[in-house]
Amino acid sequence: MKKTLLASASLFVLFAGSAFADETVFPAKLVFHAILPANSIIAAPADAAEHLQTSAKFITADRKRAEGIGTVKGMDGTRETGLSTPFDGQAMQGFSGIKTMDDGTFWSLSDNGFGKKTNSSDSMLMLHRIAFDWDAGKVNVQKTLFLSDPDKKAPFPIVMEGADTRYLTGADFDVESIQPVADGFWIGEEFGPYMLKFNSDGHLTDVIATKVGDIEVTSPDNAMLVVPANPTAKMPTFNLKRSGGYEGLAMSKDGTKLYGLLEGPLYKEDGSVEKAGDLTALRIVEMDVASKAWTGRSWLYPLSEGGEAIGDFNMVDDTTALVIERDNGEGAPDKACADAASKDPTCFATPAMHKRIYKIEMTDDNAGEAVRKIGYIDLMKIADPGNKKRQGGGDGFYDMPFVTIENVDVVDQTHIVVGNDNNLPFSAGRAVDKADDNEFVLLEVGEFLSAK
Repeated sequence: MKKTLLASASLFVLFAGSAFADETVFPAKLVFHAILPANSIIAAPADAAEHLQTSAKFITADRKRAEGIGTVKGMDGTRETGLSTPFDGQAMQGFSGIKTMDDGTFWSLSDNGFGKKTNSSDSMLMLHRIAFDWDAGKVNVQKTLFLSDPDKKAPFPIVMEGADTRYLTGADFDVESIQPVADGFWIGEEFGPYMLKFNSDGHLTDVIATKVGDIEVTSPDNAMLVVPANPTAKMPTFNLKRSGGYEGLAMSKDGTKLYGLLEGPLYKEDGSVEKAGDLTALRIVEMDVASKAWTGRSWLYPLSEGGEAIGDFNMVDDTTALVIERDNGEGAPDKACADAASKDPTCFATPAMHKRIYKIEMTDDNAGEAVRKIGYIDLMKIADPGNKKRQGGGDGFYDMPFVTIENVDVVDQTHIVVGNDNNLPFSAGRAVDKADDNEFVLLEVGEFLSAK
C-alpha cells in the first residue's frame, strides 16, 4: 500500500498549480429564489420505533439525552439560532445533493442528521422529491422516502438492528450525494466512505467500499475499524479525515459510470496529503455501474487558494462538470467581527469569502492527472437586477454566505439550480441570530455552461 500511495502521488508533482487552475470569473444572474423554512419538521413513519418519533436528543457536547421537547437551545458557536431541540418528529433539514428530473421535479436528500455519527442515532435517513413554486418562492415536497435495510446488507450492526422495519439513521451512514436511476438510487456516503445502492422503495441493496487503484480508502468513522483491546497493539489506520468521504457524486451522460468526489484529500503514510502541484487535491473515483466495480481510473480535483472543501458535483456533458467549492466561513463579510477569535454573538468571527461553482473538464487524456478548471461563478455576489431575492444580498445582488452549499445541477442549457445545506439547528450564516433556512435559487449562467 505504501509503494502504491507514493507512486501515485509522484504522478502529480510535475504539474504547476497554474497549469490547471483557471481563475476566469463568469457572470451569474438570479432568476428565482425559493425558501423552505428551517423549522420544517415531519412525522416519522408510523411503523418506526419510538426512538425515531423524536430527533436531536443528543446534540449537546456531552451527548447526554435530552428528554423534553424544545429544552436545548440550538447554537452556532456562541450565537443562539432561535431553534430548540429535541424535535417532535424528524427534521427535513440539510439538503445535500440534488438531481434534475425530466418532469421538472428534483430529487434531493437530507444528510446524516446533526453533523456527527455520535449525535445522529435518532435522525432518519431520507430522500425527497421536490418541486419549486418559483413565483411563490416555495419548496413543495411531493414525496419523502425513508431509507431502510430490511435485507441486512449493511456489513455492520445498524442502530435499529433488532427492529422489524430496520430504518437507517445518521449513525449508520452519512448520505451526501444522489443519482436517481431507473431501478432506484445511487448514494455517495461519507463514513465508509461507501457507494450505496437503494431500490425504488428505499431499501438498501449494495454497500461498496472505496478503492483508488490499489488504495483502500477509509475514514475514522468506518464501522469496520476495530480498536485493539491492548493499548500497546497497533491501532487501525485510515487515510481520510472525518467528514472527508463522498460529498459529490456525478453520473456519466450514458449512465454507465459513476464518479465519486471525496470532500477531503487522501493522506499518505508520511502524513502529507495528496496534491496537484502545490495545491491540495481531492480524488474523483470512477465506478462501472453494470459491474458495480471500480475501474481503477481517477482524477485529481485541485482546490484553489481559499478553498477548503467541495459541496456537490454533477456532469454538464460527457467531459465537463460542475463542482461547488467552498471555505468554512459563514456570514456576510460586512458583518465580520473585528477579531477572528471573538466570541461576540452579534458578528461573524469567520465570514464567508470563498463560495464558488467551478466548471471542470475531465477526459481520457487527463485521467490519472488533475482536471482542468475552466472557470467559476462567485456565489457571494450574484447579479440581481430584477430584485428577485427574498432575503439576503444587497443593492443589485444576491449572496449565499452559508458555511455549506451542497446542491448544484444543470436545469437547461442556460440555467442551474443551487441550494444550501443549513446544518439544522447549528448554522446561522444569513443572520447572526437565526437558523438558516434551506434556500434554492435558479441562476442564469449561459456563458458559464457553454465555456470551453
